[in-house]
Amino acid sequence: MSKQRPLAPAGYRALAPAKVNLGLFLGQRRADDAKHELVSVMQSISLADELLLDQAPAGTPADEVLCPALVGTNGENLAARALRAFRATTGWQAPPLRLSIVKRIPIAGGLGGGSADAAAALRLAALASGLGDEQLLRELGAELGADVPAQVAPGRWLAGGAGERLSALPDPYPALELLVLPQAVGLSTADVYTAADQLGLERGRQELSRLGAKLRASMELGAPLPAASELLQNDLQAAAVSLLPTIAESLMKMREAGAAQAIVSGSGPTVVGLFDRANAAGRVLRAAAELSGHAPAPIPARSVGARFARAQELEPPGAGGPHD
Repeated sequence: MSKQRPLAPAGYRALAPAKVNLGLFLGQRRADDAKHELVSVMQSISLADELLLDQAPAGTPADEVLCPALVGTNGENLAARALRAFRATTGWQAPPLRLSIVKRIPIAGGLGGGSADAAAALRLAALASGLGDEQLLRELGAELGADVPAQVAPGRWLAGGAGERLSALPDPYPALELLVLPQAVGLSTADVYTAADQLGLERGRQELSRLGAKLRASMELGAPLPAASELLQNDLQAAAVSLLPTIAESLMKMREAGAAQAIVSGSGPTVVGLFDRANAAGRVLRAAAELSGHAPAPIPARSVGARFARAQELEPPGAGGPHD
């Protein structure tokens, strides 16, 4: 058995940042696993869930995940699956754990919230156990979902395959400022992909390769956004709008509020306004004020890197802040 470190008495903390897709180009389904090929730049942002990992109370029979915001939703929490996969792969035999999740990322919004939580759970487990490395976490993430591998080390990634082929891009400089506009209802990712199939939105493999090369070239020096607006197109946007037509109104309002670009993130329905000119942060705040009557309320955010989401050991009460 691999050497395992004892659990920290006060537990561990990590942020799980949402992601936005800066361009998403959809390919055909693969024959072996029926997943769609895609090309996308995945950018982590400051809108984030918060996860705390510590030992479960005495008598708890197994690991438990507490997330009040998800009570009543369908399916198993992806973070719980991540913990189980980590234990099974590494042989970690810590006593039962409690993972508490404070949700801030809209649920079923196309922002990768569940995937972000799963990736953060993997980071926390690796820190708490002293087992595994980033490559292992990424391999485990690929088994959990297409968005998870890029969120193991948050930042900016060019994703290919079904999301598992990753190439690091530099963090944008200056930071990308944006405004997140959630919708009152969520969309099922599976439903959006089905609608995309029905609309015939898939591209050929050669075209995906060409667009991936253009995305890389446009962002390899750290530009906040590509110079060509066509590279910010989201092929799933039309499918999302077909299922929830009110998205189109939100896109229009975001542009009217001053966004340089307004896009749907991922499978939607969340609308994101991108601001990349002078005083972008100030213009985000003005746009948020202009859209303040929207429900749910708009959320100002900016691009973040891996340091923002680093898992940390917590100090016992009265001993100071988290370790640097």
